[in-house]
Amino acid sequence: MTTRRARKAIVVGAGIGGLTAAAALRRVGLDVEVYERARELRPAGSAISLMTNAVLALRTLDIDLQLEQRAEVLEELHFRTTRGKLIRTLRFKEICDRLGAPSFGITRTLLQQLLLKEIGDCPVHLGAAATGYAPDGDGVQVTFADGRRARGDVLIGADGFHSAVRRQLLGPEQPRETGSVCWVATPAFSHPRITKQYGAHYWGRGKRFGIANIGGGEVYWWGTKNMPAERARDWHGDKAEIERAYAGWADEVQAAVRATPFEQITAFPARDRAFSERWGEGPVTLLGDAAHPMMTSLGQGACMAIEDAVVLAHHLAAAADPQQGLRGYERERLPRTRRIVEGAHALNLLEQSEQPLRVLGRDLFFRFAPASVMDKQNAEYLDFPALGATAPGTSRGAA
Repeated sequence: MTTRRARKAIVVGAGIGGLTAAAALRRVGLDVEVYERARELRPAGSAISLMTNAVLALRTLDIDLQLEQRAEVLEELHFRTTRGKLIRTLRFKEICDRLGAPSFGITRTLLQQLLLKEIGDCPVHLGAAATGYAPDGDGVQVTFADGRRARGDVLIGADGFHSAVRRQLLGPEQPRETGSVCWVATPAFSHPRITKQYGAHYWGRGKRFGIANIGGGEVYWWGTKNMPAERARDWHGDKAEIERAYAGWADEVQAAVRATPFEQITAFPARDRAFSERWGEGPVTLLGDAAHPMMTSLGQGACMAIEDAVVLAHHLAAAADPQQGLRGYERERLPRTRRIVEGAHALNLLEQSEQPLRVLGRDLFFRFAPASVMDKQNAEYLDFPALGATAPGTSRGAA
């Protein structure tokens, strides 16, 4: 009697998408090795929205990160003017309850730790910058800058916006740069207006600010400001510039910036890429930001990477041929991720507008749009679609 050798996946990238892919693929019986170009997995000074759809996706593989005990539940989001006047509150709780899982605010560092715990003894090789790949029999061989090589049945490019795997697959590309910078930080901070579970977006002209209480005495804040793309790409301003950008805004906004040491603030350009219909070839596919980088406006970047990882695992588990599983995964993910990439891009342009009439129209629409319209759109984003392939021995419904 012979037993089939366990398939082996090489995952390039140890971000949220790569670590979730490792956890998901191990759940369905694959051997996994993760390769990360950074020399250490350092704490990341930002936070993410881990929305209901991502939680529901993980449940289909019985992955429970016990977020209820470790992260802050998000039940509503306030949209406000620069001075703090309420435009509208979006209430997620009813939608989340109906779908069967909450949404959370969580630091990237904590989520990284939870995923590392989930993957257990899965090898994570650091200081391994992928330089290319080549077919190798019925599998694939990956090469790294330091001379290392790794072979697997499939290669998952989860190596982010500057993906080496994507670059070989699609060739040189130019990002879509919107001409704005984004500042983010997670300081220890409290304010009377930032109550438990508080989350708000403050909209100005060409500038925005967001605050979320992520528990443990910390808040996550982010701010954006329009500027020439070349400056946003390599911003080297100072804290005084950030403080000037939000002078006269709501007190909690100004106080959050003042309370944050400048060295704790990270800056990066707001950008994405035109959506690609091609994610893979042969034994190779892409996942997360390597496949579909998106603007942050919908708070779904990490969630889409988690969904990718789960759907990929289901398809590889169900397919007799690994490459067939990869193509099935890509076909299933393309429509949903395309909608969200383009939706986030369009919303970012609207939110960052400096044109007075467009800004007025934006605020009036969000203030007076029927609740049914807003709830329908939010439910579409927050639900995890039915799977096109289901791995043997896994569940599909909410817990």
